[in-house]
This record gives sequence, C-alpha cells and structure tokens, in this order.
Amino acid sequence: MNNVLKFVLLIIGIGLIGYGLYNILTPEFSIDAGPLQVEAHGDNTQSYAMIAFGVLALVGGLAFGKR
Repeated sequence: MNNVLKFVLLIIGIGLIGYGLYNILTPEFSIDAGPLQVEAHGDNTQSYAMIAFGVLALVGGLAFGKR
C-alpha cells in the first residue's frame, strides 16, 4: 500500500510541476498582424500554487520511502 501511495504522489507531483511550468511559459493570448506581434500574460498565481503543491507532493512521496 505504501508503494502505491508513494508512486501516486510522485506522479501527481511531476504532473503538477509540469502543468504549472507550462502555464507560466506559454502566453495566454497572441496576435500576429504583419510586423506587429502582441502577447498577453495574465496573473500566474495559480501556476505558482500548482508548482508549490507539486513540490509538496514530491516531498511527500519521497518521505514515504524513508518509512
């Protein structure tokens, strides 16, 4: 049971970190009209929270290996 929980936490942690980084690095809106290119970036608070929860899940998954 501990191995399953450890594996699930590690997978969820990696997924949350990856998705959070994807949201930070990609623009939300982009317009390309000839020589003019406009990109809009919004608030990244939710992305930072996803990365933080991903790190916590990774630490939790690694902590189950120590028990």
